[in-house]
Amino acid sequence: MVQSAVLKENPRLGLLQQDYAQSKAPELLRAMIQHDFQGRIAVVSSFGAESAVLLHLVAMIDPSTPVLFLNTGKLFGETLRYRDRLQEMLGLTDLRAIGPHPGDRGALDPEGVLWSKDPDACCNFRKTIPLSRAMEGFDAWITGRKRFQTDSRAEMDAVELVGTRYRINPLADWTQADLDSYMIEHHLPAHPLVRDGYLSIGCMSCTSRVQAGEDPRAGRWRGQDKTECGIHVDSFIDGGGI
Repeated sequence: MVQSAVLKENPRLGLLQQDYAQSKAPELLRAMIQHDFQGRIAVVSSFGAESAVLLHLVAMIDPSTPVLFLNTGKLFGETLRYRDRLQEMLGLTDLRAIGPHPGDRGALDPEGVLWSKDPDACCNFRKTIPLSRAMEGFDAWITGRKRFQTDSRAEMDAVELVGTRYRINPLADWTQADLDSYMIEHHLPAHPLVRDGYLSIGCMSCTSRVQAGEDPRAGRWRGQDKTECGIHVDSFIDGGGI
């Protein structure tokens, strides 16, 4: 019912979903970057465990596509070095590191431990708000989300509308095996923490190793009723919160 209402109010969404329902990731990305949202689309990347796949696909189409990288101030050093390695390897020419405003850090998290008291609030000012600022001027954004990752992502479409912007999920139907095969085929380096058991990598404070048999994202916010940072939930409306 909700989906029908959204499509009625936004007929373009229905057309895009229909036109690209059977499209493979490269075809969908090429259409979004070079046609439907040319000059008004960006990639949002964490440079995490599987980020190389999406970034490689985008770079093969247009390496000048803006890449928004959320530097929360709590990331692993390995992630920052991996970012630099992929940028050079893939020839990404418009990598934009964004992060929380210094005033917000001073007012909301002066001791840097908000993550341990209120992780939602921490994610909000370190990720959601900075991304909403960075998204000004863009009509669409590309994510690396996959249906197999969490229950909340299981039914997502390759093209979605969140608030006033389109969210493109070209890897929605990819499996872990697909990702692994692509990495091998294109000789893409893995995030250095993957070999140590970190299969989904975010901030140091909220990321732990994944044990054998666990869900790949089990190491994110372990022990808490939280599976998303806020930038990928449907209430992220132009940075409208978590």
